[in-house]
Amino acid sequence: MLDSLEELVGALSKLPTIGRKSAWRLALYLMERPESEVKHFADTVFSVRQKIRRCDVCFNYSENEMCTVCASQARDRSVICVVEKPTDVFTIEKAGRYRGLYHVLGGLLSPLNGITAEKLFIAQLVERLHTNEIKEVIIGLGGSSDAETTGLYLAKILGGKKIKLTRFARGLPAGLELEYVDQLTLTQALNERIDILS
Repeated sequence: MLDSLEELVGALSKLPTIGRKSAWRLALYLMERPESEVKHFADTVFSVRQKIRRCDVCFNYSENEMCTVCASQARDRSVICVVEKPTDVFTIEKAGRYRGLYHVLGGLLSPLNGITAEKLFIAQLVERLHTNEIKEVIIGLGGSSDAETTGLYLAKILGGKKIKLTRFARGLPAGLELEYVDQLTLTQALNERIDILS
């Protein structure tokens, strides 16, 4: 087999949900496309990767210092939904029901894998609560064991701040990442969120 093609398959198979079989199909598809189309694809990926950065406020993806959600005056600035990663923001926004702000942690606590609170944007969340008129924090994490551990940790450190702490209703399937939840289930979980400390 050609080494260069094998290298491309290896690179493609590192993408989420792409196994070796799918990676082979994609690699062969790219080989069949005109060179100009493949170059445009590669240039676009590289260009977007250079333009996209983290929002200075919520750590969502942005092309500017502040993302469009944080910059919008139409959002409810008294509510922050804490999520694991930027794809969760996109998922919730697609549902079209949430009008508050976000805070992206950049991962979940997982001490066994070396992911501690210092490696996430937890200190920045606490800082935001000191400087803003936040009345509610929604723990918008998935249903995995790491998500549960992270939610409990956040509840512990935020519990004494006189802020309402809620989480998504339990209609979310256990162990499922937020980006794979259907819009109806996610909307229901948002609308029926429950107090953490009640």
